[in-house]
Amino acid sequence: MQIPIVMAAFGTTSRAEATYRIIDAHIRKAFPGHEVHWAYSSRMIKGLRQGQGKKSINHPHEILRELHARGHGWAVVQSVHLIGGHEFVRLLEEIRQEEIRTSVGMPLLTTPADLLRVGHCLEPIIRAHPEKAILLPGHGTDHPAWTTYPALQQTLGRMFGDRIFVGAVEQFPPSEGLIEEIAAAGFKEVLVIPFLLVAGMHYHQDLMSEEADSWGSRLREAGISVTIIPEGIGNLAGISEIFRDHIREALDVIPR
Repeated sequence: MQIPIVMAAFGTTSRAEATYRIIDAHIRKAFPGHEVHWAYSSRMIKGLRQGQGKKSINHPHEILRELHARGHGWAVVQSVHLIGGHEFVRLLEEIRQEEIRTSVGMPLLTTPADLLRVGHCLEPIIRAHPEKAILLPGHGTDHPAWTTYPALQQTLGRMFGDRIFVGAVEQFPPSEGLIEEIAAAGFKEVLVIPFLLVAGMHYHQDLMSEEADSWGSRLREAGISVTIIPEGIGNLAGISEIFRDHIREALDVIPR
């Protein structure tokens, strides 16, 4: 039997499902003959869907138990997270309790090479706006993986110059300082690229809303014209390829 692949994401909304379909199609094409399953770790979203009468979603441990019951000795669990923060750690703790042996594909941004590859994915957008500051707000975390954001800032800065600003909706780097930096650098226009896999809740509430404390509102208050990309990076060509290669690495360590 071919090793099954479990794509483990945090949650799913209607907008997320469209992005996941793009990734799913790429993974299925890259690994013909391998079963591909999707699992979601968010209990909040699972409860919300049940309350709305929608189809239930499976957690990673539920799919792994089913695969084990069907006779699979190994599975690849591919993290569909951007960084190795709390959600990724919880995923590892959950799958280690299962009887089936697992090999884990790492989050999108794990190595310096991953950072460079994401930079190349973003390059067409950044190059198309040569006069604008480029602001990439991510989710943020208080996990030590918060250091991924400064690492991304450094990597993209080397690639595209000092008009790159990486921030976080929660924790560090905070928006307040970044908006001040952009204004102090003399930029009158900014392109916001949501550094989120999916343009979901944070996109609408924290970035795009007309509320006075949204990123867009505060940038405009600082006299900066704002253009916002209306989707997360999961739709960009090349992002699925990074996840694909992490799956290959996970498959390569499984004894045959």
